[in-house]
Amino acid sequence: MAQDYLNRLRDAKTRKAPQDIIQAIPYLGFLGVTVQEEADGILLCHLPFQDKLIGNPTLPAIHGGVIGSLLESVALLQLMWSLDSPTLPRTINTSIDFLRSGRAKDTSARGRITKQGRRVANVRVEAWQEDSKKPIAAAQGHFLLG
Repeated sequence: MAQDYLNRLRDAKTRKAPQDIIQAIPYLGFLGVTVQEEADGILLCHLPFQDKLIGNPTLPAIHGGVIGSLLESVALLQLMWSLDSPTLPRTINTSIDFLRSGRAKDTSARGRITKQGRRVANVRVEAWQEDSKKPIAAAQGHFLLG
C-alpha cells in the first residue's frame, strides 16, 4: 500500500499535478480538499464549505476535528511534495492553536517546512478563511522522515 502511494506521489510530482495526491487519500477526498502548487513550491490547499463539516450549528462553525485534520494533512502533503524520500513521513506530534471560530465558509491552508534534518522535519501550517493575515488556526508538527 505504501509503495503504491509512493509511486502515485512520484508520478504526480513528475507531472506537476499535486491534486492527484488527494485522490489517493480517501478522507481528503471525502472533505473535498483541493490542492495547487504555488510558484515557490508551496502547496495551497482549499477546503470548500459543506454542511457536513459543521460542529456547532448554533454559530455555525466548522468542527475543530476537521480543521485539525486539515492542518496535519497539509503539513504531510507539503513534506511529501517537497522531499524526495523513499518512505512516507510519520507524525511524531502536532500542536494546534485554534485562533478564531471557523465559520461556515471556505477555508484555505498553507504549510512551510521550518526545519529539516536527516530524520525529523518541522512544519508550520496556517489556515484562514477570507484573509491569510487572519488565520483561524495554526499548527506546528514534527515528523519522522525515512
